[in-house]
Parts: sequence; structure tokens; C-alpha cells
Amino acid sequence: MLKKFGLEDSKPMKNPMSTATKLMKDEEGESADNTKYRGMIGSLLYLTAIRPDIMFSVCLCARFQEDPKTSHLEAVKRIFRYIKGTTHLGLWYPKGSGIETVVYVDSDHARDYVDRKITSGICTFMRCCLTSWFSKKQTALAISTTEAKYVSTGKAFQQVLWMKQALTDYGIRLDDIPIMYDNKGAIDLIKNPVQYPRTKHIEIRHHFLRDNVQKGNISIEKVLS
Repeated sequence: MLKKFGLEDSKPMKNPMSTATKLMKDEEGESADNTKYRGMIGSLLYLTAIRPDIMFSVCLCARFQEDPKTSHLEAVKRIFRYIKGTTHLGLWYPKGSGIETVVYVDSDHARDYVDRKITSGICTFMRCCLTSWFSKKQTALAISTTEAKYVSTGKAFQQVLWMKQALTDYGIRLDDIPIMYDNKGAIDLIKNPVQYPRTKHIEIRHHFLRDNVQKGNISIEKVLS
């Protein structure tokens, strides 16, 4: 990939994207080569199948494929430079690992500088093995941090349901899968069946979380950020 896009001699980087990076549409910026940009994004998306550490950065840059600017291209090149310096990294699946499953969820609130929508990140572990992961911008527009976290947990539970069904096909049954979260307000909202006036605007499709917590299909636990 580095050779294909002429970056084999580039300087390695220690992280795929700076925390100070703010990618926007940049309508006044200089346009980049659409074909090259989309080719780079496509290659990176393929690589996320084995490199979850670049998932967020790649998905963020992929939002600007329609009209990429030079600022977007520089962000993509930094991901390639990070890959060059971290070719030794990979996923580890030791033999004989158990099936105890735990899900970690996180999300931001209004961090997207284009439309202020939520970006959710979810990782599913079976013992020490990372088995599934994704970073996705949600269609919902949350008006509070608690709501943003609440909606993201709903997406995590959909992943849990899929995981439980997949394991059932192999004759493995998991009763309670813990979802680890760092927002106490969202956890209280999930565990409390009372519909408060301040939460009635949240779509009813997200409230199925409460039902499954009460049924014992999942448990929500606090974890430090």
C-alpha cells in the first residue's frame, strides 16, 4: 500500500491522527485528486479488518470522499505514515482462550464539526481476544451527553445480540454479557424503567435496552474512562 501510493519513503508517525485535528468540508481549500483519495480510503478500509487502531481515523477521513481537499489528503497520508511505523502491530488470538465476552462502548457528543452528530466506537472481546469492532457516525442528533451515550449503548446491544446468536449456532450459550461504559447518567437511565419528561424525546427504539437489562440478557457496568 505504501509503495502503491508513493509513501514508502515517508517519515513514520506514532499515531494515526493528532487530537488537535479538526476535519471539516473546507470549501475554500484546494481540491485533491478524487480518484487517488478514494483509492487510499478504500485500501485503508480493507486494512481495518486487521488493524482496529486506525478504524476511527479512516472512517473520519472517508466522510469527505465526495469532494476531498488537500487538508483531508494530508490527514490520510498521516495514517499511512503511522502504518509504516507500526507494521509490527497485530491482533493476538492465543490457543485455548475462553468465551467470556465483554463489550466496551464509547461515544462523543457533538464532536463532528460538519453536522454535530454522534460517533460511536464499540469493541467486543472474548477473554483477551478482540473479535469485533467498529466506529460509526449515528443518524441521531443527541442534545445531551447522556443521550449520546444512551444511543451508543443501543448500538452496542445490537452487536451483543448478533454475537449471542452467532455463538448459539456453534452450540455455545451466553446468558449475561456485560457492557462496559463510562457514563453514570446513561447507566442510570438504562436501569431505571421510569420515563422521565426530559427523556421522552428519545426514540422508543432505543428503550429496548431497559427491557433486556430487566430480562438479564445484558448487564451495564461502569468503567473508568
